[in-house]
Amino acid sequence: MKRITLILFSLFLLFYLVGCGKKPTLKPAVEQPKAETETKTQETPEPIKEEPVMTESEDLTGKVDLKRIHFEFDKYRLTDEAKEILAENARFLRNNSKVRITIEGHCDERGTVEYNLALGERRAQAAKNYLMELGVPENRIQIISYGKERPMDMGHNEDSWA
Repeated sequence: MKRITLILFSLFLLFYLVGCGKKPTLKPAVEQPKAETETKTQETPEPIKEEPVMTESEDLTGKVDLKRIHFEFDKYRLTDEAKEILAENARFLRNNSKVRITIEGHCDERGTVEYNLALGERRAQAAKNYLMELGVPENRIQIISYGKERPMDMGHNEDSWA
């Protein structure tokens, strides 16, 4: 028993001394004097400032405000009115081939978070599919669903939910 106590005490003392040891301090390196050399400065002319030329498609960077569509309660089927609006948006997108869009799926506060995320995803996918049918390439359309987390109207009544 004494032997085990002595070994444990020795180990404890060893760890204590190692843990409390000072860390070596590094001496700063001595800077060597720099050799002086003769340099000639040559004046360079200022660059000519050119105004960037904007093309029609570059002018559209940022947010493009296309028309919004709405769905019936708890549905993701496109109405005839929504199809007309998407047809107008598709014409714009076909005429501006460098424009990329993100279709956002929104829902109102009724229903669970999971259900509304899935419904928003189906709504956004329905709009994307229709735009693709009208000739807009798939690689220019992204979709995202916000479900009820970011409703288009923050009200809590039938008018807001419409």
